[in-house]
Amino acid sequence: MFKAHLITFFLLFLFTACSQKSHENLLENALTSGNPKIKRVMDSLDRYEVQIRYTKIDRQNDSVLFTDYDFQVEDNNYFYPASTVKFPIAVVALEKLHEIDSLDLNTRYYVEGDSIESTISKDISQIFAVSDNAANNRLFEFLGQDDINSRLQNRGIAPVRISHRLGYHTEDLKTKPLIIYLNDSTTTPTLPTINTFPEPLALNKIKKGRGFYTDGDLVNEPFDFSLKNYYPVTSQHSVLKRVIFPENFDESDCFNLSEKQRSYLLKAMHTLPKNVGYDAAEYYDGYCKFFLFGDTKEAIPDHIKIYNKVGFAYGTLTDCAYIKDEKNDVDFLLTATILVNKDGIFNDDAYEYDEVGIPFLAELGREIYRLEIDRKR
Repeated sequence: MFKAHLITFFLLFLFTACSQKSHENLLENALTSGNPKIKRVMDSLDRYEVQIRYTKIDRQNDSVLFTDYDFQVEDNNYFYPASTVKFPIAVVALEKLHEIDSLDLNTRYYVEGDSIESTISKDISQIFAVSDNAANNRLFEFLGQDDINSRLQNRGIAPVRISHRLGYHTEDLKTKPLIIYLNDSTTTPTLPTINTFPEPLALNKIKKGRGFYTDGDLVNEPFDFSLKNYYPVTSQHSVLKRVIFPENFDESDCFNLSEKQRSYLLKAMHTLPKNVGYDAAEYYDGYCKFFLFGDTKEAIPDHIKIYNKVGFAYGTLTDCAYIKDEKNDVDFLLTATILVNKDGIFNDDAYEYDEVGIPFLAELGREIYRLEIDRKR
């Protein structure tokens, strides 16, 4: 009982500090819900490393007004971003594409040494529909990590550090050439680039757990994430805002995309797997939509669009989303991450994704959605 009182006091203190208008803070209300999917996490916060940013959206005449509310958001507290990095990589790939007159979304290409032919449009569709690693890595070869990082920083996205491909482990700093079709019979290669070796991150919680498996052997020491990708909640939210609401930012802070590119990106972000040819039984609507629908295989109603990118790896689940209900005139932004690794061992595939993590994120989205429907605008 005493512990519960302490948690309640802590929440009230934290949210009051975040906003003088605490009675309007829907994130506070959602996290103090009695729903067991939320309560079991909030009762053991030190275990789950939760970070959340929710943005309330109001409109006045032609202006869009943001009010951000945070819970435990701290750039210096590291979490593994997993596939959420595919979002900014897709965005800056489109930006680079916009700068090359001879290429477009549907230009065919393949990576040298690989037989799979693709296009930038296909890669982006696969990234958002089912979080395809190979599609992301093709864009990684197109850009290279130095160019990715430079483009993000030039748009005011910080802190961020993209250092590696996804789905396999390599320290290869050299990008592979792309073989690009100029027409049906003529191809040309791109030049490979040599990228900078990443500096180890010096952040809180950069070493996690009490052990990890490597090559089938258990190593009894914390798992070191210092050379991994780094993409905190504040940066994820910043990319999302710039893509969804570019009119709210100076031109220098906006990604240089054509209107056709941005429209395609937005469509890919909310399109469900079944609508681009994936098996609906395996890739159900909530497969890559953790908020609201992640813990159910029900169909997402047509009037609800979720523009998002999720990530899940090493026991960490993250979703960064703009949620829009066209029927009820509701929209908001929400980014959240949670670590579910009860045994403290990494690479053992024993993570509580389905038992704790996804239910928490799904219910968090539902709680805020219900409160958004009820709030006055």
